[in-house]
Amino acid sequence: MDYQASKPVDPAVFEAMKPFFLKKFANASSLHYDGDIATQALEDSRKKVANFINAAEPREIIFTSGATESNNLAIIGHAMRNKRKGKHVIVSEVEHISIHNIAKYLQKNGFEISKIPVDFNGIIKLDKLKEKIREDTILISVQLANNEIGTIQPIEEITKMAREHGIVVHSDAVAAEGLIPIDVQQLKIDLLTLSSNDIYGPRGVGALYIRKGVTVNPIIIGGGQERGLRSGTEDVAGIVGMAKATELAQISMTAEAKRLTELRDYLIKNILEIIPKSHLNGHPTKRLPNNAHFRFDYIEGESLLLSLKDEGISIATGSACSSKTLEPSHTLISLGLLHEEAHGSLEVTMGQYTKKEHIDYLIEVLPGVVERLRKLSPLTSEEDM
Repeated sequence: MDYQASKPVDPAVFEAMKPFFLKKFANASSLHYDGDIATQALEDSRKKVANFINAAEPREIIFTSGATESNNLAIIGHAMRNKRKGKHVIVSEVEHISIHNIAKYLQKNGFEISKIPVDFNGIIKLDKLKEKIREDTILISVQLANNEIGTIQPIEEITKMAREHGIVVHSDAVAAEGLIPIDVQQLKIDLLTLSSNDIYGPRGVGALYIRKGVTVNPIIIGGGQERGLRSGTEDVAGIVGMAKATELAQISMTAEAKRLTELRDYLIKNILEIIPKSHLNGHPTKRLPNNAHFRFDYIEGESLLLSLKDEGISIATGSACSSKTLEPSHTLISLGLLHEEAHGSLEVTMGQYTKKEHIDYLIEVLPGVVERLRKLSPLTSEEDM
């Protein structure tokens, strides 16, 4: 029940990749016949990924090692290329930890960062965004949907506001891809981050969409691959796998989103009814179809996770990318939750192998675990039992 942290590689994706490990292994930069085969596979994959997000041209897709690198190329690359125009960058308070750490890097290098607050459901406060825009603002970065609480952001309203001021917009779409349709032309996004593993492709592969006319500096210098924006020998096998994953996602997305939404709503309804003093984090309806994020009064999420682990349930308390710290989720604190409230959270994310019996088992086990932990908690009074 932790599909946000990682997803398995789809068998069809694995089959598509195999020839490029064993037979079609040439370097795409080589000029011989075998190199041509690799180049053709690379460019065919670029077309498929471009089609997945309705990019105007395949060349707007740059392949990377994953979402973190794509975020770095988008934000640092654009900031450094355009610093003569201004050194002010805006990000939302609920961005992925990689975005916040990139923002810290920019601050150390002479840029000014403003953060947009969110409401109690995790939606960007558009009026606050409007207030933060300045003449020297060169970039706004807001995720398409939150990787922890699943709230979907009003990207079209954000890009409309940005375009009125000539500001480039970057969006990290990793949590949303494969779950909701992404049309960069309709959304008018300028830079978009994608990850392979989040659509049942291989790890270590990602992509950055760069709208034609948007300029970025490379952050990896070398032989000039990927239009000079991302040097290094392309992982053709991984890229082919990512492209196959986008094809499969387009075919299954509508039906799968409907199935996952039904499971999600069934889980939310039962947990909130059965477990006293339980709450849903994130927007009740404007959320990803596979995400249910709860908090439970008087208990700590780490104990909850470990107790469920003993019951054979793999689950999360927050982003896996920041799970090694004991600090509460910055996303939950941004909602206005107290530290003790944020610490009592549980993130449930479902995927293509999740079945109703898995949900039923969680509903069966979770109330007893919560009750036991509350009895052990010093925060629980006799009136709360």
